[in-house]
Amino acid sequence: MTSLFLLQLLNGVQFGILLFLIAAGLTLVFGIMDFVNLAHGVVYMVGAYLAVTFTSMTGSYGLGLLLTLPATLLLGLALELSVFRRLYDRPHLDQVLATFGLVMIITEGVEILWGAAPLSVQMPEMLSGSFPLIGAMRYPVYRLVIIAAGLLTALGLYLIISHTRIGMRLRAGASNRSMVAALGVDISKLFTVIFAFGAMLAGFAGAMVAPVLTVNPGMGEQVLILAFVVIVIGGIGSVRGAFAGALLVGLVDTLGRSFGPILLRAVMEPAAAGQAGRVLAPMLVYILMAVILAVRPAGLFGAKT
Repeated sequence: MTSLFLLQLLNGVQFGILLFLIAAGLTLVFGIMDFVNLAHGVVYMVGAYLAVTFTSMTGSYGLGLLLTLPATLLLGLALELSVFRRLYDRPHLDQVLATFGLVMIITEGVEILWGAAPLSVQMPEMLSGSFPLIGAMRYPVYRLVIIAAGLLTALGLYLIISHTRIGMRLRAGASNRSMVAALGVDISKLFTVIFAFGAMLAGFAGAMVAPVLTVNPGMGEQVLILAFVVIVIGGIGSVRGAFAGALLVGLVDTLGRSFGPILLRAVMEPAAAGQAGRVLAPMLVYILMAVILAVRPAGLFGAKT
């Protein structure tokens, strides 16, 4: 049981790190720009497909990953300049409808270019082994690399936001966007930078997950809802909150799916406990969100209003 708990704990941390890479850009867009972007998940999907393509072209996953980052950055720039910029002053309902339409267009485009069949990326040989943990228990090296890459990304974001001029503008924009514009900061350029950087983070998450999950046209929608849950739990506009919320969601979701049926066996028959656990486990994340919002309506690190 201890080995299972440690294994699922690491799986939960890894899942939380991936959610953070997706939610970090989304919380900046939502918090600073007050823009509801449902198309953020498809950028994650496109990043995974680009990693597949670049890896097959170069024969190296490392080169494929490096090429995916500027490619998704350019995708974010193109979307912001061509579509999103025209929606900033529109109501949230218009933003939802427009970005949902963009989701359908990009998803259809992906199916036309790559097909509907799932694709995969060969695991890098040097990262295909496992690392010993406790006794005979081992954990895949590549999943540890995902955790390390996410932690380094979180540290880099903290340094950028807390100790650079662009970070100062981001924090000011999250607090009072109109005042930042009145002080002479080019808000449109700031918005473009945020969108492009958020798209690159989402593409990075997609490229990192490609060797361990199948790449398919519906993978973006699967994580988008959880990414919104993360930013609500952490506090809209807070990268620190996105990190804490992502870890909480990843751990609760993973541990709940693994140990929910086991715990229910103490009060139910094994067959009934297994069925009830499978039904209740997906609800745990939303129960967690409801409890946190009841205690802290602005989220864990959200600004009080």
